[in-house]
Amino acid sequence: MSTDPLVLFMPSGKRGHFPVGTPVLEAARSLGVYVESVCGGRATCGRCQIEVQEGRFAKHGITSANEHISAIGPKELRYAEKRELKPGRRLSCSATIEGDLVIDVPQDVQVNAQTIRKDVDTRSIERNPAVHMCYVEVEEPDMHKPLGDLDRLKAALEKDWGYKELQVDAYLLPKLQQILRKEKWGVTAAIHHGEETGRPTLIALWPGLKNEAYGIACDIGSTTIAMHLSSLLSGRTLASAGASNPQIRFGEDLMSRVSYVMMNPDGREAMTLAVREAVNNLVDKVCADGGIAREDILDAVFVGNPIMHHLFLGIDPTELGGAPFALAVSGAMHLKSSDIGLPMNPGTRVYMLPCIAGHVGADAAAATLSEGPHRQDEMMLLVDVGTNAEIVLGNRQRTVAASSPTGPAFEGAEISGGQRAAPGAIERVRIDPDTLEPKFRIIGVEQWSDEPGFAEAASRTGITGICGSAIIEVIAEMYLSGIISEDGVIDGSLAQIQEKCEAVFRPDLRKKNNARSPRITANGRTFSYLLHEGSPRIAITQNDVRAIQLAKAALYAGVKLLMDKLGIDHVDQIRFAGAFGSFIDPKYAMVLGLIPDCELENVKAVGNAAGTGARMALLNRDYRREVEETVGRIEKIETALEPKFQEHFVYAMAIPNKVDPFPKLSAAVKLPERKSDGDGSDGPADGSPRRRSREERAARRNRG
Repeated sequence: MSTDPLVLFMPSGKRGHFPVGTPVLEAARSLGVYVESVCGGRATCGRCQIEVQEGRFAKHGITSANEHISAIGPKELRYAEKRELKPGRRLSCSATIEGDLVIDVPQDVQVNAQTIRKDVDTRSIERNPAVHMCYVEVEEPDMHKPLGDLDRLKAALEKDWGYKELQVDAYLLPKLQQILRKEKWGVTAAIHHGEETGRPTLIALWPGLKNEAYGIACDIGSTTIAMHLSSLLSGRTLASAGASNPQIRFGEDLMSRVSYVMMNPDGREAMTLAVREAVNNLVDKVCADGGIAREDILDAVFVGNPIMHHLFLGIDPTELGGAPFALAVSGAMHLKSSDIGLPMNPGTRVYMLPCIAGHVGADAAAATLSEGPHRQDEMMLLVDVGTNAEIVLGNRQRTVAASSPTGPAFEGAEISGGQRAAPGAIERVRIDPDTLEPKFRIIGVEQWSDEPGFAEAASRTGITGICGSAIIEVIAEMYLSGIISEDGVIDGSLAQIQEKCEAVFRPDLRKKNNARSPRITANGRTFSYLLHEGSPRIAITQNDVRAIQLAKAALYAGVKLLMDKLGIDHVDQIRFAGAFGSFIDPKYAMVLGLIPDCELENVKAVGNAAGTGARMALLNRDYRREVEETVGRIEKIETALEPKFQEHFVYAMAIPNKVDPFPKLSAAVKLPERKSDGDGSDGPADGSPRRRSREERAARRNRG
């Protein structure tokens, strides 16, 4: 094990050991982390800025501190004098590694920043918002009728609009008389229909006629945050924006962030501040894009998984880190924007959807509201694939839900060439089954790699890595083309031996005369498949395959547990939710065994369903009641407590599955014949015996 300092780069999650004195920029480039520098390391362009994240990072067993990076040198001081260098920022071309570090690459200095793919759903939503705009003409004061201005305003609203027992936000009282007199007693009142109190509330007041009001719907994901600005009057979406969740610097997955809170006294406050700052920046962006002022936003709806939900509210998520995974609050929340550090109109209300369970959050509730399994007779599976997959299964008779710890592999972390979705990342892959030669597409370029014009178009961004949708496709394609077996073993017998010494030290390569491709190369005792020869070199290693197998097995095992609970052996409809789910090809997801067998035409990506559910709750308050009632009826299954989870998990490690048949998939896709050893179980592709895990042996005994 290396004794050199360990350096982690966020948000990519890439890491490596480097000798003391190594420039941070050099370390980033050696790992394939994109840090821009156009001045050749002269500390003049300022594009290579980074931030050191301080604290104990238990998942990696290191403590990161500013003392573990070199002191600010003359070049950085000169740059800071001539240009702005924000507090805490360093120039990675000048700073060197002196100890263990967690380095954040700020999004605001990256030209090729992560592509946030959470577009708005264009469906029409029936409008019945919680905030109504009401114009009234108030009776002027009369010495013979000594009634206060507020009381006459209330009387006018009751007469013209039927509002009785109207409550009034206290901040309006000092302004009331001035507003009423400015436009000769004609005013527009914003009335909030408070479900929590059952009484309407006057939350804002303008002189004259104001015929506009807006709201935001926001999905706070563990990786990305998406926000939509909508008109409460027309329902039209004016602007949408997304950003990386800055909390990723504290941990790639949810449990890492909980651990960070547990290990650092100010960890909760730091993460709450980070996410609120990101949300505020998105509010500024959608307001600028939509051409409105922040003060015109009168309502806001937020959703997120339980840990994001708690951190956004400023609640310590520690109890969610272990059984019984207790939520501090599970029901819907009704707040003012000022309560959570979002300066908008002083009367702006915030609604947060209820959480379903300790690891199935308000985002899953919103996705359920959007797709409506509880409104139909057919059995629908709704899956939001992320670092922690949220699963809902059911119909109008019965609905169950669970979460499954898939980890960050699907988003590029823990994959040798993996990265988040950004220009230059490989997003689609195909492998010729005869030649085993690949072709691929990258984000930002329309052509495939074997088409004219690709090289020129790709030169603008480079080919930088492989993102989640392509990771699923390349492993499924490797299985369909015979490069990997059902057990996920890369077939070394397909390698063309380039050196005689390999034949001596790797006698397994001589067992079959099946050499077909120089892209399959020895990598220690295992093999790799070369996807891209260049800089960086992108290969799929045996460890990469295993990481995806573990992630997909966890998801599939969670789905199987829910199917067991409902007593069903198939599903009628499958919906992929979330930014990542939007770009998964259903065929490859099923070939991989990520989801159960289903008619391919009934498997659809539904985009940011959580964001759509949030918009539904923003534009129609009836949906707020519906989601609260639905969540109350959903049965929660805790996978960690289910004895059959491990058995399902072991079977799901195979591609697509060890025991479950896929007849509908087989009718649409020609699947490879299983490669078996003597007892009918699948062995390594080179024909050597495979050592079964203890869990698999137990599972096989239980099966038969």
